[in-house]
Amino acid sequence: MRRGGSSLGLGQVVSYALMALAVAIIGLPLLWMLLGSLKTNQEIYTLPPQWLPTEWRWENFGEAWNAAPFGQFYLNSIITTLAGTGLELVNATMTAYAFAFLRFPKKEWVFVLLLAALMIPNQVTILPNYLTLSDVFGQSWINTYQGIVLPGAATAFGAFLLRQSFLGLPREVLDAAKVDGCGHLRLLWDMVIPLSRPVLVTFGLISLVAKWNDYLWPLIVTNTQQMRTLTVGLTYLFDQEGNTDWGVVMAASMFVIVPLLVIFAWAQRHIIEGIAAGATKG
Repeated sequence: MRRGGSSLGLGQVVSYALMALAVAIIGLPLLWMLLGSLKTNQEIYTLPPQWLPTEWRWENFGEAWNAAPFGQFYLNSIITTLAGTGLELVNATMTAYAFAFLRFPKKEWVFVLLLAALMIPNQVTILPNYLTLSDVFGQSWINTYQGIVLPGAATAFGAFLLRQSFLGLPREVLDAAKVDGCGHLRLLWDMVIPLSRPVLVTFGLISLVAKWNDYLWPLIVTNTQQMRTLTVGLTYLFDQEGNTDWGVVMAASMFVIVPLLVIFAWAQRHIIEGIAAGATKG
C-alpha cells in the first residue's frame, strides 16, 4: 500500500484502523446526540434507529433554552470553571515546584502522602467538605461560588503530573539562571513555566473539563435554581412522570458539549506549538 511514493507497513495500517475505530466509538454517540437534538420523540424511539430526521426540528434548541434559565446556568458554570481551573493550576504549579526544586525536611514522606491522596475517590470527600463549609464558615458559604470552587482547589494529581514534568527540565539551563541571580519566583515564572507549557496546557484542559462537567458537588452545595451549573440545570428538563422530550434534552446537552469542543480545538493547537517550541530549545 503506497502513500505519496512511500509504502505503509502492516503496523501502520493496523494503527490507522485502530484510530478510525476509536474515532467511530467516540464520535458516533456525539453524532447521534446532535441528530437526536433535531428529532421528535417518535423518531428517537424508532426501531431500527433512524439516523436522519424527516423534519429538522431546530426549535428544539429554543425550547431547551427557554425551559430553564440556561443563561444563568452558563454564567455559573463559566465562573466556577475558570476560577476552579485557575486555582488548581496555581496550586499544582507551586506545589510541584516545591517538590521538584526546594529542599525541606521529610520531603519524601510528604510526597508519599500526596501520592496517597491520589487513591482517595472524590466522592469520599463530599461529606467532609460539606461539613467543613457549613461548620467553619456557617451557612454563608453554602449556595455560593466560593463554596463550589474552593473545596476543589487542591489537586494531588496536578501536583504529581507537573512535578514529574519539572524534574525532566534541562538542569543546565536552570542552574545557569540561578547563577545569574534568579530567585525561586523568577525562576518559576521565566524558566520553568515557559519550558513546561505543553504539560501546563494539558493539565489545564483536564482540569477545565472536570470542572465544567462536575455534577455531584455543585448539586449538593447549591440549593437554589439561580446557583445551579449547566450539568445540574439539565435535570430541570426531565419529566418526573416519564414524558421527557428527549430531543429537547439532547439539544440542551449540546449547550454543555459545544464549548468543550471549541476549547479543546484551541488547546490542542497550543499543545502542539508548545511541544514544537520545546523541541527546538537548547
